[in-house]
Amino acid sequence: MVKDNLSAVNGTVEYSVVIPVYKSEASLRELYQRLTRVMSDTQKRFELIFVEDCGEDGSWRVISELAVSDSRVRCIQLSRNFGQHNALLCGIRAAEGEVIITIDDDLQHPPEEIPKLLDKLYEGFDVVYGAPKQEQHGILRDIASQITKVTLQGAMGVKIARNVSAFRAFRSHLRAAFCDYQGPFVSIDVLLTWGTKRFAAITVEHNSRRAGASNYTLTALVTHAFNMMTGFSVLPLQIASMIGILFTLFGFVIFAYVLVRYFMQGEKVPGFPFLASIIAIFSGAQLFALGIIGEYLARMHFRVMQKPSYVVRCSAGRR
Repeated sequence: MVKDNLSAVNGTVEYSVVIPVYKSEASLRELYQRLTRVMSDTQKRFELIFVEDCGEDGSWRVISELAVSDSRVRCIQLSRNFGQHNALLCGIRAAEGEVIITIDDDLQHPPEEIPKLLDKLYEGFDVVYGAPKQEQHGILRDIASQITKVTLQGAMGVKIARNVSAFRAFRSHLRAAFCDYQGPFVSIDVLLTWGTKRFAAITVEHNSRRAGASNYTLTALVTHAFNMMTGFSVLPLQIASMIGILFTLFGFVIFAYVLVRYFMQGEKVPGFPFLASIIAIFSGAQLFALGIIGEYLARMHFRVMQKPSYVVRCSAGRR
């Protein structure tokens, strides 16, 4: 069994690397080897926490074997697929390090770039993102990613949101801001803003995916963006209110048009086509507003139900 590079008596774990795992059996061993090499060079105690999000492939077997052979590896398996951010939340809460690093399991974020994040973090920031020079996805995926980041900027309320990525390093004391958070909709980046405004971003390499296909489809990204907007921001409600105000003003304009035409020209506005179009417009605006309100009510319903962010099936490794 591989031992920690520093004895346990020399202090607590300095770095915790959290990796959400989903259908990535082919890349896990190389990821482990590169992570251990990079983290060992820091000359600090570290741990690797793999959170398997019930991908139903051989990923759990691989990380379980790693946990048996290396005391620095811990692995957690969730009871079903909860999503990347939910898996991250589980790993972040289990982390023992003073600094937590998150990285994807597909090797698109090179582990060799981690020291850059740490150097920037120690300049006085609480959260540092590794923003890719150029994302290696398809055109539609890149567009969806940009839409998600614009949405995230509204939810986070910080300019750095446009540089957000899954490759990040932050100080573990930020967990106190969301230690009691419960709910099925999770955005780690929004939760981090509850604890600090000291964000930074640096440019890092971003490689093409070596094996398999991305599990973040266009639909998944759009759904995640919508969940962020309705779960962590009142922006949709404000948009619905503005639409209501605009259509109310529009209604007054139409009413004035009808009165002016009647008194000035002695003519009535033609009936059915005019009324049908106006009713359709206003009905659409009302249904839009009701839909937005319904989304918020649904999230309140889930909170009242106390639906968990994740459920752990089993774990292995040092504890």
